[in-house]
Amino acid sequence: MKRFLSVMIAVVAVMSLSSCSYNSMVKLDENVKGKWGAVQSQYQRRADLIPNLVNTVKGEANFEKGTLTAVVEARAKATSVQVDASKLTPESIKQYQEAQGQLSTALGRLLSVTENYPTLRANDSFKKLQDQLEGTENRITMARNDFNTAVQDYNSKIRSFPANLTAKMFGFAAKGYFSADEGSDKAPKVQF
Repeated sequence: MKRFLSVMIAVVAVMSLSSCSYNSMVKLDENVKGKWGAVQSQYQRRADLIPNLVNTVKGEANFEKGTLTAVVEARAKATSVQVDASKLTPESIKQYQEAQGQLSTALGRLLSVTENYPTLRANDSFKKLQDQLEGTENRITMARNDFNTAVQDYNSKIRSFPANLTAKMFGFAAKGYFSADEGSDKAPKVQF
């Protein structure tokens, strides 16, 4: 009986040490999910702008269709990769990031190819779309940074003692981060 009572006291002590941790972990987890939603929202905004950009370019420039096709295909792939907010593993985030990176690359090629078309560069619709895409890329960067900060807060909480005991008991697992794209550590060369 004394042994049972000792075990119960130990369980109650552990639970009381970490009981408030559970609620804060839930809040941090929900914050991560909310920040993930903001990231997805910004990527969706970009994906929604792309058909307008492609149609504007088609209407104003008569150039290599392969570039437009690559943008359309990359957009389709990027919008098909979905990540469940409750399963933000490093692998799932990497897969999502790779699909979005392919779209960024295709858009970069499209925008650089259009430099050869002065009538397109002078087109107000194209300029507005280009500005919208630039603004969207900035919003994406901010949303990704906010997401990474939320993940850092969450991961720090679930790894700290005594919260880590509660985290293990209730299945709170570490979330993945967005990371820099491969090769982004090298500065691009600008040549005239």
